Amino acid sequence: MNKIIPIGQAAKILGVHVQTLRNWEKSGKLKPDSISPGGTRRYSLEHILSLSGKTLPVQTDNRYTVAYARVSSHDQKEDLKRQSQVLELYCAEHGYEYELITDLGSGMNYYKKGLTSLINKILSNEVKRLVLTHKDRLLRFGAELIFSICEAKGVEVVIINSGEDKPSFEEDLAKDVLEIITVFSARLYGSRSKKNKKLLEKIKEAAEADR
Repeated sequence: MNKIIPIGQAAKILGVHVQTLRNWEKSGKLKPDSISPGGTRRYSLEHILSLSGKTLPVQTDNRYTVAYARVSSHDQKEDLKRQSQVLELYCAEHGYEYELITDLGSGMNYYKKGLTSLINKILSNEVKRLVLTHKDRLLRFGAELIFSICEAKGVEVVIINSGEDKPSFEEDLAKDVLEIITVFSARLYGSRSKKNKKLLEKIKEAAEADR
């Protein structure tokens, strides 16, 4: 997009007095690109620079790609390793300059260290592209909010697999549901009550039986 500058800035770039530009306008040598209702003259920066023999400064993009991987618990370390390998291979194949961020925690937890770091980098305009193996690796619910922030900051979002990785998906989902029930049952019955402990034990047994 071509930038429009006021007459004073245009005169400074050309190394002439403002009155000289006004005289050039009258003679037809250099007309302003726009004149406001109040009489303010404005000029195309690109045109003024070309007349001065200068060029527009080259805009360099120092942003980089962030690859993000997450699992819910320590017993999923192999899955985290697999995710990381897939992400690194994808970024390398596409020639991206990238940083890998790994996270350990529930998809319901919005305060994970890696996720917080990722959001801060996006808000600081450090990130050009976000790469995920699956959408749910970011968050179980609320990923669309992060994607909206990415869109507002000009960050491309790449999801390598649009479908779900079923074994990992089901295992993570079971852990997330258990976490929700744990929180709400603790509020209802108290975290140390026998009723709460029995309820959680039954839920865990049911989850184990479905695997």
